[in-house]
Amino acid sequence: MADHLTLHPWEVSPAEAVELQQHLRTHIQLQPLHTPPTTIAGCDISFNKYEETVYAGIVVLRLDTLQVVEEVGVVSTAPFPYIPGLLTFREGPALLEAWQQLRTEPDVVMFDGHGIAHPRRMGIAAHMGLWLNRPAFGCGKSVLAGTFAPPALLRGAWAPLVHRGDTIGAALRTKNKVNPVFVSPGHLIDLPTVIELTLRCDGGYRIPEPTRQAHLQVNALRRKYLQAGAGE
Repeated sequence: MADHLTLHPWEVSPAEAVELQQHLRTHIQLQPLHTPPTTIAGCDISFNKYEETVYAGIVVLRLDTLQVVEEVGVVSTAPFPYIPGLLTFREGPALLEAWQQLRTEPDVVMFDGHGIAHPRRMGIAAHMGLWLNRPAFGCGKSVLAGTFAPPALLRGAWAPLVHRGDTIGAALRTKNKVNPVFVSPGHLIDLPTVIELTLRCDGGYRIPEPTRQAHLQVNALRRKYLQAGAGE
């Protein structure tokens, strides 16, 4: 079972959630990795529209081959309403539940979302990185905070994502002539390492392999759950 810290209760009001984010951001540490990672986890969440059932998945891959080592998934109920900027309070508990089922503790964790590229610098990868107490970063498909100049069209090109004068992430091309993804450090990692790891996780798609595999997993979990319910 993979361990994690306990930082705060999840049953809070939206105002309390914002206060928690403002407090937690002071504990974020951005730094290079101490040792080269050999495993990486991808984390994703899926919802049905207008429902509170949450499908959470974590897939652990070897970094050298991108082969899947382990995958876990849970079906849970969201304890918090859908409020942009506070999604970790909706999604975090289910991800922690999945994390505790892991037999493999990954060296670094990639989230389908953002790290410090967030209005209060506390996206899901930053928030969960603190809970998991291990290097974590976000790879989002769209921008939540900040502006950027379009990077060159070649794979590996990137441009800073800037918000209120701070570089909070990067717009990164993972394939030639495709829309960039938006990567940002969460905790215990820095932006150059995030860019390098995202490019290493190239499975031939725009979305890096860890979160792509996690996305496939949670969608399969959702289909299985819904089909089981329909068969009752």
